[in-house]
Amino acid sequence: MARAMLEYTKTVLKKVSFDTKLFYKELEKAVKRLLPTELEELRFWLQKFITDKPELKESLIYLKA
Repeated sequence: MARAMLEYTKTVLKKVSFDTKLFYKELEKAVKRLLPTELEELRFWLQKFITDKPELKESLIYLKA
């Protein structure tokens, strides 16, 4: 079940990546929902995902805390 939540989060983030405010809002929700190990995996995924999206680089701040 936990794995499904991580995959769902990735899907949602991909779909809302066109809008930075919405992306950050969904990322904040994910930080509250996911387990620490899942957050680490999300961090690695996010680093790869935003390489060609400079407007989303600040989103890594949400995962640092």
